[in-house]
Parts: sequence; structure tokens; C-alpha cells
Amino acid sequence: MLERVFKLNENKTTVKTEILAGITTFMTMAYILAVNPSILSVTGMDQGAVFTATVVASFLGTVCMALFANYPFALAPGMGLNAYFAYTVVLGMGYPWQAALAAVFVEGVIFIVLSLFHIREAIFNSIPINLKKAVSVGIGFFIAFIGLQNAKIVVGGATLVEFFSLDAIEGGTMKDVGITVLLAIIGVFITSILVIKKVKGNILWGILITWLLGIICQFTGLYVPNPELGFYGLLPNFSNGLSIPSLAPIFLKLDFTSIPIQEFIVIILAFLFVDMFDTLGTLIGVASKADMLDKDGKLPRIKGALLADAVATTAGAVLGTSTTTTFVESASGVSEGGRTGLTAMTTAVLFALSLLLSPIFLAIPSFATAPALIVVGFYMVNQVGSIDFSDFGEGIPAFICIAAMPFFYSISEGISMGVISYVILNLLGGKAKEKKISIVMYVLAILFLAKYFLI
Repeated sequence: MLERVFKLNENKTTVKTEILAGITTFMTMAYILAVNPSILSVTGMDQGAVFTATVVASFLGTVCMALFANYPFALAPGMGLNAYFAYTVVLGMGYPWQAALAAVFVEGVIFIVLSLFHIREAIFNSIPINLKKAVSVGIGFFIAFIGLQNAKIVVGGATLVEFFSLDAIEGGTMKDVGITVLLAIIGVFITSILVIKKVKGNILWGILITWLLGIICQFTGLYVPNPELGFYGLLPNFSNGLSIPSLAPIFLKLDFTSIPIQEFIVIILAFLFVDMFDTLGTLIGVASKADMLDKDGKLPRIKGALLADAVATTAGAVLGTSTTTTFVESASGVSEGGRTGLTAMTTAVLFALSLLLSPIFLAIPSFATAPALIVVGFYMVNQVGSIDFSDFGEGIPAFICIAAMPFFYSISEGISMGVISYVILNLLGGKAKEKKISIVMYVLAILFLAKYFLI
């Protein structure tokens, strides 16, 4: 049955490989189960209910990806989009979270329409192959940067970012933040050695070994939890049993009346821009890494992948969470050999199980998952060698795209800058006809410029 549904032989993979890849993907993105409720709770939303909504939305979206497209990509409420939801729309603009959920719902419906009529697919296929490869590389640097930040190896400082020091973390000591930074660095070396030795499941083993080292440090007193700084006990806490928080406080709480129509449209457009190009960027980058793009740089069955993303966003809003999107951490499972929807289905099952076993999954600290993200960044950056930098009309936009993602801390901004620079440089450089720039690329460039000047 698994062969018939997921076409394992055709994709040159096995059940064991797919399941291991699905577990790895889940382990690298399980942090969202803790982070998303924490962010959205600042709006007044019930944290327990948001946890349940996060799990259910992630499960539904990832199952849709497995069944609609047979791809190893996992979905969950997106980082950045949840921050925009909470800190800009609700706390910044002063609108109730119910109204923000309504905007996410409308965004999802629009995405479903765009996906059904192949508009998002046309956008994906119009992006030049070198720019697609640049997206993969940029995401690699972006993922590595997230890992370095999550582990506190990189912190804010006089030069905007700098290497960790205890002075940079107010109230931090060697027994909380200091030891976790050291453990994360050790984790990078452990994971890298496993990669060099070609140990199957190297990224997953790196996460588990780093977590185990942290537990040993806690038992020996080298690590002392400091909740005030966000450093908690590393052992699972089952003191509240296996109860599932109720969705009732946030389920179907959409409010379409609290925001004036003009501002409502602006908010929807902001969600649309970020979600559309974060998703496209993730699909391009991860699919490129997995050699899933065809000879023309197109992703087969992309319609199903985009539809899964759109349905998940709509369902997530009804459940009570911010925009659900394809996660770039899916690259970790792809790096483990995941090639089909069985990887995604495995991740979805683990999301469902996390409802009951949340104390275990939430106990995995960021310093244990950070090495995985850094190593996955390495895997994705190796695409840089296949970019044609000798053609300046291709190379300069590719460079801008790569640099923008980590520096602007946004996949979508990287794509925006890449598309705008590609069109303008080749148009003014007299290479537009030679490059056969599509109408869609011109339209995208104009829309991106309009976004910066008008929204």
C-alpha cells in the first residue's frame, strides 16, 4: 500500500529512510510547538489552546502535502508571520486577535483560488534557474543563522551581530546560557563528524546526543535552569498528565468587523506577500537540494503542494493560529534522504502524537536543534557551485538574493530583491531579450517595488 500511494521505488527511497527523514524533520521543527503559543499569547490568546491549534494545523497541513503532492515537506504556523500577527497587527495597530485571524482566513481563501487557477505555479515556473539555485543557497545561510541565534552562539552587539559573550546576555552565567552555547558548538562538531562518517540519521543522532549531553550537565550541576532567561529543565515534565488543552477559547473566533476595509486589505496583502514568497522560496530551495526540479527548473506537482499550503492556512485560521506555511526545516528531512509524502506523513503523525506527549517534545532545547539547522545550512549552500556567476546578469541578482535572506532575516525579502535586481539589471543592461524574461517576472518586479513604496 505504501508503495502504491507514495511511489517509493520510483523515487529511489525506502520506508526506513522516509520514516527516519520524517522523524528528523519533526525534531528540527518541534520548537514551533513551544514558540508559537508563546508569541501569540501576548495578544491575549489562550496559550494552551494555541498549542492545540498549532499541533492540529501542522498535522492537517502536512497530511495535505503528503496526499496532494507526495512531497517530503512539512507545514506549521510560520515564524515571522506569527510575529507580524502578534506584534504588528494586534499590539502595534491595536486590532483584536480575532480580526487578525479573519485576515489570515481571507488570505488562505485567496491562496486556494490562486493555486486552483495555477497563478502561484506560474510564478514559480517563471523564476530563472540560477535565481532558484540562489534561493536554495540563501535559505542555507538563513537556516544556519537561525541555528546560530537559537543557540546564542551569535548575539546582538555593537556590530549588530557578534560572537557570544556572557556580557551580551544580561543576567546570564556560565551555568545557564554559557554551558548551552558550549553544548551547541559541541553538537555542531558531533553532527559534522557523523555526516563525514556518513552515519545514517546523522542529523537526528546529533540532536539526540546533544540533548543527552545537556541532561547529563543538568544532573551534574554544570547546567542550572534559569526560567527568567528562558533556560528550562531539560527533562520532560509530566506533572500535568497527558491532557489536551481545549480549542474552545480560540476556535472559530473570526471577526470581520473590527478593522476598516482599507486597512484590512493592507493587512491581507502583507500576509499574502510574506506567505506566498516564503512558501515559494522554501519549495524552490528544498526541492533544488533534493534534485526534484526538472530540466527546466520546474517542480512537478507544485499545484498540490501550493494547494496544501493554502488549505492549511485557511484551516489554521479557523482553528485559531496564524498563517500555516511550508517549513524550511523540511530540508533536514530531505538531507536524510526523504523524497516522498511518506516523510511528510511521518512528521504529521508525530505532530498528532505530540498532543499527548508534548512534555517530551517540548523538552528538546534550542541548543540541541541548533546544530541540525547549521549543518542543514551547509547542505543547502553547496548549490552555490552550480550558479553561473560568470554571467553577471545572472550572478549579481543571485548574489543579492543570497545576501538579502540572512541580512534582512527574510526568505521573501531575498526573493523580492533577487527578482527586482534580475529584471532591472538585465533590462537596463540590454540583456532582456537574450534572457527571455517572462511577463510574470516583470509583473513580480513591479509588485515588489510597489510593496516597498506603497504598503
